[in-house]
Amino acid sequence: MKIRLAIAADIPRIEAIMRESMKALGAAFYDERQAASAVEHIAIPDPMLIDDATYFVVEDDAEIVACGGWSRRGKLFTGTGSTDARALDPEREPARVRAMFVLPSHARRGIGRMILDACEDAARAEGFRSVELMATLPGEPLYAACGYAGSERVEPAFPDDVKLGAARIEKPI
Repeated sequence: MKIRLAIAADIPRIEAIMRESMKALGAAFYDERQAASAVEHIAIPDPMLIDDATYFVVEDDAEIVACGGWSRRGKLFTGTGSTDARALDPEREPARVRAMFVLPSHARRGIGRMILDACEDAARAEGFRSVELMATLPGEPLYAACGYAGSERVEPAFPDDVKLGAARIEKPI
């Protein structure tokens, strides 16, 4: 497995991974309507992360099998409903971990942890003292195992009026 920064040419593959991951892994945590809504409204690549050089892909034999990144901007989660592009203040605000997706065939093999480590290292290098994220239910076990905590349960509503269980969690770095 090899991790590298994503480039614009990776966007179609990133979107395919996001959709497949959310559809398959989300089905174990959400009902059919919620999983379909998550694919539609969360599995959307954010080119700003790639432009900011804060988004990673993981390759297995030159095939991209996972993606995820961090941001120095206010937007908390990927997809519809979060648009805050302002620069964060590393002295007062946490960096954001965003858009973590792994192909189901590669889940539970340490790839998510590899991406989180890269995100935390990069955010720390830019002076951030903590990171936060909006975790969907399929991602919560990974984040908890990596030291993320928080008790703010949320149910973001999407344009189709579907609500999805999630948690706003953070970690000092």
